[in-house]
Amino acid sequence: MPKPIAAALFDMDGVLIDNARFHRQNWFALAKRHGRPLTPDQYDQFINGRVAASSLPYLLGRELAADELLTMATALDSDYRQLYAPHLAPTPGLGTFLEHLKAGGIRCGVGSSAPPENIDLVLDGLAIRAYFDTVVNATMIRRGKPDPEIYLTAAERLSQLPEQCVVFEDAFSGIEAGLRANMRVVALATTHTRAELTNAGADLIIDDFNDPALLPWLAQAC
Repeated sequence: MPKPIAAALFDMDGVLIDNARFHRQNWFALAKRHGRPLTPDQYDQFINGRVAASSLPYLLGRELAADELLTMATALDSDYRQLYAPHLAPTPGLGTFLEHLKAGGIRCGVGSSAPPENIDLVLDGLAIRAYFDTVVNATMIRRGKPDPEIYLTAAERLSQLPEQCVVFEDAFSGIEAGLRANMRVVALATTHTRAELTNAGADLIIDDFNDPALLPWLAQAC
């Protein structure tokens, strides 16, 4: 019998915020500037939800020296923040759901492939940092999603067993990371449709945090 859920781990992009189109726009603009082909399927499979250390070499079709990788990743993220900041808003129902978790004694963490600056924009801009007991970002891990390291690290920092955690994700790579960590996974149909997520392996698919299926599922899992 599964252990009761004691911790909720959230991806950021596409989960705490519904920002997929801004990242997509930013990456396709970068591909165009460098004259590199990029299809929506390639973006979903090799870029979305992954760390820049793997996605930038894929896009450019070559390995990058450490200093070049850092320069390009920094510029890419700066362009994204400038693009998205005027539109900063939480995914519908997020605040109420975080309050529900807090009232129920469920500890919360963030496990995001984003750099600290992007995470700060969201947690501080939305004034939700206080809800999270730990934040694990791209600089704190060696292997990005779909490797489970980021979620296993977050669980360890919360002193919780993986099987006591539920992961909230939107990207295929993140869903796989949660499953490989032996955690339950709730998929948000923000970046992908419900139909596209059907075979991803998630325990539950929701539209957002107002979805009427979420709280009954959580109550049963706890």
